[in-house]
Amino acid sequence: MSSAKKMPQFPKPYWRELEMPSFKKLMEDISVDVAIVGAGITGITAAYLLSKEGKKVAILEAGTVLNGTTGHTTAKLTAQHDIIYDELIQHFGEDKAKLYYESHTNAIEFVEKEVKEKQIDCDFSKEDAYLYATTEEYEQKLKTEYQAYQKLGIDGALTDSIPFDISIKNALIMRNQAQYHPLKFLKALLEEAVKSGCYVFEHTTATDIQDDESDNPKVMTKDGHKVSCRHVIMASHFPFYDKPGLYFARMYASRSYAIGIKTDKEYPGGMYLSADTPSRSIRSTPIEGGTLWIIGGEGHKTGQGINTMKHYEAIEKFAEEICGIQEFSYRWSAQDLITLDKVPYIGPITSERKNIFIATGYKKWGMTTGILAGHLLRDYVLERDNPYMELYSPQRFHADPDVKSIMTANLDVAKHLIKGKVEFVPKDPDDLQAGEGSTVTYEGKRAGAYRDENGKLYVVDTTCTHLGCECEWNEGEKTWDCPCHGSRYSYTGEVIEGPAVKALELLKEE
Repeated sequence: MSSAKKMPQFPKPYWRELEMPSFKKLMEDISVDVAIVGAGITGITAAYLLSKEGKKVAILEAGTVLNGTTGHTTAKLTAQHDIIYDELIQHFGEDKAKLYYESHTNAIEFVEKEVKEKQIDCDFSKEDAYLYATTEEYEQKLKTEYQAYQKLGIDGALTDSIPFDISIKNALIMRNQAQYHPLKFLKALLEEAVKSGCYVFEHTTATDIQDDESDNPKVMTKDGHKVSCRHVIMASHFPFYDKPGLYFARMYASRSYAIGIKTDKEYPGGMYLSADTPSRSIRSTPIEGGTLWIIGGEGHKTGQGINTMKHYEAIEKFAEEICGIQEFSYRWSAQDLITLDKVPYIGPITSERKNIFIATGYKKWGMTTGILAGHLLRDYVLERDNPYMELYSPQRFHADPDVKSIMTANLDVAKHLIKGKVEFVPKDPDDLQAGEGSTVTYEGKRAGAYRDENGKLYVVDTTCTHLGCECEWNEGEKTWDCPCHGSRYSYTGEVIEGPAVKALELLKEE
């Protein structure tokens, strides 16, 4: 295989090729109207909207701006969120299902409006979205979903073909959706927010909120600084301050994968997603000198399942079959949080704490959900009415399917908690080759080890600092992932994804 067709050794998303602005670390105590934790799509959208309203805003980002889930997306701007509308009608009723569709459609229209008004060059294009079935079971499910479209007035249609060499039963179209380069768009919004007085602090990890139920909570940082404010928005993917609402027990984390390739075939237009499993996603984006095909899928619970490189290999095989790979340029993965009823939590963290907000549980649809969350959170801060508050309220509870979902999710957590504690690990750190990671036995106890390409060894305590589950090695990303609540750590132990805020203990470095 030529080097151009060979899978990249390390993950790198196409979107992050863009040069981004850098910001200093918070080095003192400050006071603002609104403290936003997380510089992804939700945090930046909320900061942009609130700054325009004259609010004094500060964004705190543990890493660098737009390098989290927002920078690891397939970037489809669509309200076609897999097969969901028939289910929403069953659990919420037609009115709320219509609000769900309407709120995501409004998000697409907001992006289109901003692109046109501000002349943002972000490869925005209107596209039809296709959900296709390859089995008789999902053929029938798409027919039922189309009936839901008709009830809700969604512009859609059924078809029996898509422009790829894939044998399908049928496909459901949702017309007038869109795609774009999310970082080019959000970079423009961030620059506008900064011009309006918004502060941005990178490498500033929020660890806690001092909240005495007064009007002035304080966000505490890892370095001991405080941000006093009237309102806190947690836009950090997983809410770092989650104990009041027990959100770690009300969601689970799922990973999915994407590759960016070049081929000699012309892309036929549209955005595509398989309804059945294994999941497959297809779209394109213009790049210098041609077109990049972005092909994704292979979802699974974080920290569970097969060697993660196998997921990349499965997508690579699929890409070779449908279009042929001329150049293999990028590979990356994303982590998504899924709520009990598949609808995001956006609003006050509890009914008593009305000035501390969360936005989480976007499933795999953060490109529209992040935009609508920014608008919803702005209206919470400004005490404006918004027709979507009740639908996305974190305090909602529906006996069906919530009870079943929470029991299933937490039984799974218990299973992995016990498994990690009793598992026998025969491997020794000295057994590892360069570039290899594994659970090992170190000084008589379970640990995790990775030997880098230069032969340097890192041994960490694999006990997750969130609630004590044992992390598993992620070969594809070179990380330690918790199978219980989705916390992720670098091979040196630093936190990459919450809910954990404290690093794994580094036991040995040589």
